[in-house]
Amino acid sequence: MLVRHGATVLSAEDRFAGSSDVPLGDEGRMQVERLAQRLATDSIAAIYGSPLRRAQETASILARPHEMAVTSLDDLREIDHGRWEGLRREDAATMYPEEYAAWEHDPFSFAPTGGEPGQHVMERGLRAFQQIVLAHPGGQVLVVSHKATIRLIIAHVLGIDPRGYRDRLDQLPACLNMIDMYPDGTGRLILLNDVSHYTWVLRQTLATCT
Repeated sequence: MLVRHGATVLSAEDRFAGSSDVPLGDEGRMQVERLAQRLATDSIAAIYGSPLRRAQETASILARPHEMAVTSLDDLREIDHGRWEGLRREDAATMYPEEYAAWEHDPFSFAPTGGEPGQHVMERGLRAFQQIVLAHPGGQVLVVSHKATIRLIIAHVLGIDPRGYRDRLDQLPACLNMIDMYPDGTGRLILLNDVSHYTWVLRQTLATCT
């Protein structure tokens, strides 16, 4: 199972927060708590997470019902946006128009100044993912990472051109993905970007208010 961390203040403001080490926001904690309830009775062999605070906090909440420790893997961290970190997308496009246009065209090969291209993120993300799969043959493992990192891993497993990972795949905060991995390294996607564990709460709240 691949899980994106819950929402942060920066994600809510549509700011670049790849390498920025920000915690979960209140909404993000609610999202993750709902997911923890959903997975509380699942049999989980191990839990891994990116070292960034938002991922570690997410993993810790998910691990609590299972009384398990979280193993941190640096290769699961999010893409580094370099000098765009902390900027709103519209501000990055205004301040660095040529860089932004090149990144929009090919985020897999191009990176803003001081940043990291998607290709590098995919290489290290797959290195961690394959390490985890080999360590737990046949076991159900929970891996907490980030939007770009997860999308690139899934693109590789599904054989999707990674240059289109931003256009073809989405990852909402605290979403759940499930992939069955086979001994030959190929996989089958079972569930993608599922947030039903907290969207039903929002729908129920809206219904109550109307």
